[in-house]
Amino acid sequence: MRALVIYSHPVEGSFCSAMRDAAVRGLSAAGHDVTVADLAKENFDPVMKQQEWNEYQSGLGVVPSDVARYVEAVKSSEIFVFVYPTWWSGLPAQLKGWLERVFIPGVGFILNQDQKVRPALTHVHRIVVLSTFGSPWLYVKVMNDNGRRILMRALRMATSWRTRTTHCGLYSMDKSTELSRRKFLLSIEKKMKKI
Repeated sequence: MRALVIYSHPVEGSFCSAMRDAAVRGLSAAGHDVTVADLAKENFDPVMKQQEWNEYQSGLGVVPSDVARYVEAVKSSEIFVFVYPTWWSGLPAQLKGWLERVFIPGVGFILNQDQKVRPALTHVHRIVVLSTFGSPWLYVKVMNDNGRRILMRALRMATSWRTRTTHCGLYSMDKSTELSRRKFLLSIEKKMKKI
């Protein structure tokens, strides 16, 4: 299967880059064709401009030229893997903007004749969310993990009812040890090999 890894962290060499690399190793070992979208490295602009909003509202399915390659990758991938740090209980701005600009009508969803939203990502078999959290698990649970909810609930609603989801989170990152981080990376690679 084709896997699209969407990586969002501004600093190459961060722990999130090690998570991305572990995911790519595991997916590749499982025989998947892996593409990485490195939003910071590719200088992805998360801001939807007025003209783009007007085109979005038109419902004509106009794809902005700077997101066309991402749209093609989304349309041709059966596995989505999101790798990012959780900041302020949510997604980094660049990743949130990527979702808003790429999953436009005709890509992320379809409007039927009654203007009801219907899934457009029925080819997706798996959504994987890999994230770090500065806070402990209980705090994240109380505050709501909004990034996880967007990707594993809202995005999943745009896929087939058979789409499976996987979440791997490293909590209390600020207090983690080298050993706990190494174990976490190994668990990511192992889980990706089983997809």
